Amino acid sequence: MAPGVARRARRRVRGAPPAGVRARSAEDWWWDRLAPSGSGYHLLQSDSMLLVLPGSGPARARAHRRAARRAQRLRLPGSRATAAKAKPKSAPAPAPAPTPAPQQGPDPGWGDRIPLEILLQIFGLLVAADGPVPFLGRAARVCRRWHEAASQPALWHTVTLSPPLAGRPTKAGAKAEKKLLASLEWFMPNRFSQLQRLTLIHWKSQVHAVLKLVSESCPRLTFLKLSDCHGVTPDTLTGLARACPQLHSLDIQHSMVESTAVVSFLEEVGPRMRKLWLTCSSQTTAILGALLSSCCPQLQLLEVLRLLNLVWLPKPPGRAATPGPGFPSLEELCLAGPTCNFVSDEALGRLLHSSPNLRLLDLRGCARITPAGLRDLPCRELEQLYLGLYGMSDRLTLAKEGSPLLTEKWAHTLRELDLSGQGFSEKDLEQALAAFSGTPGGSQPALCSLNLRGTRVTPSTVSSVISSCPGLRFLNLESCRCLPRGLKRAYRGPEDVQRCLEQLLTSPASPS
Repeated sequence: MAPGVARRARRRVRGAPPAGVRARSAEDWWWDRLAPSGSGYHLLQSDSMLLVLPGSGPARARAHRRAARRAQRLRLPGSRATAAKAKPKSAPAPAPAPTPAPQQGPDPGWGDRIPLEILLQIFGLLVAADGPVPFLGRAARVCRRWHEAASQPALWHTVTLSPPLAGRPTKAGAKAEKKLLASLEWFMPNRFSQLQRLTLIHWKSQVHAVLKLVSESCPRLTFLKLSDCHGVTPDTLTGLARACPQLHSLDIQHSMVESTAVVSFLEEVGPRMRKLWLTCSSQTTAILGALLSSCCPQLQLLEVLRLLNLVWLPKPPGRAATPGPGFPSLEELCLAGPTCNFVSDEALGRLLHSSPNLRLLDLRGCARITPAGLRDLPCRELEQLYLGLYGMSDRLTLAKEGSPLLTEKWAHTLRELDLSGQGFSEKDLEQALAAFSGTPGGSQPALCSLNLRGTRVTPSTVSSVISSCPGLRFLNLESCRCLPRGLKRAYRGPEDVQRCLEQLLTSPASPS
């Protein structure tokens, strides 16, 4: 025998396990590694995962599984154990009988072993991320334990309901609404008893019946949104306000709701109303008139969405008219729209004459608003101001000066400022943006977003505002005619804004 072959044979003999000792399998190694005996844990194996759970192990112990595997090897005709028995021995000792594996029923699965409290926490995280539909409906069909967890009303706190045939012909859509309504007659009392936020989309004929079910079964409702819904009557909204004492937010944008229904609802809700979303129409003036007459003094958010073909014409007050209490708790006001409108300084003053806590003011498209009118507002800590003019014609007479009035008042609190499309002169913008370099107390300005698209801002002014605002993360310089080529774009992120400053400092001066 060659020396190399003999050497390899000796190595195999040394590395072989002793006689009668079986090599450990990978399954046994993982079992002893993750859940050793006496540790108080056990393993559960499924198709795609291995779970380590506290408590006693499954019904089939580890020793029983090993005994079953040993008995199976002994029964095989070509196994080593069978060959060893065939050889004659001087005094063969009787082999012990293998321990039979205990009989057990089918394994119900690891899902049934998870405590109900743990399942509720897991389902709650998934519902918070993706909503209860369709996850809870699918999870309820897994097993009885999952069905019990998915049936808890605490998980059904936010629901969106839309007929499956929305946008189809009238007869098919009405039939689909009736079918869904029949299911809701059982779901409302059994699943939606703790519902807090409800959104109805594309309900044309059965919205009255759905809201009636909500008023009977959902006393904890706080938010209601109606999108592309028809047939909402004053009695429906009033009854809902009475049945749901915690309801404080209403969104009826893109829905056909009569002004009388909205006014009746606001009068019934009264002081607890916090947020309101409207669509501008010929009935907007009546709704805003009810709001100004001390209907909802605790209102915090008011948004009036204006469409392309609608213009709000606020009626001027009479000579003897006295201003109402307004909205002392209002924090956000949005009157933005894509086209020119007739919202003036006088109309804005009537809305905000008693709103010192205003934080967000969105007046994009309001070409008649002037800096002088904004200066007279009572709010002192405005954080977001949007005055951009998009798609405006050059023939409009825009204000050429007055922008310093805005920054002098709110430079210490403004975080976002939008002046895109405004016609302020170069000198006026320079004075306005210089206010961010002289904040009181020597503190750094809070400005992080600045939109100067289409303005007459100069390179020196841009360099000054970037140097004065280290927290600036967004800067829009598109279509700025006074800037050199290559710099007229939007900058996103602190690093991108700093690169803009470097380019401004190294680029030659551009003629104005």
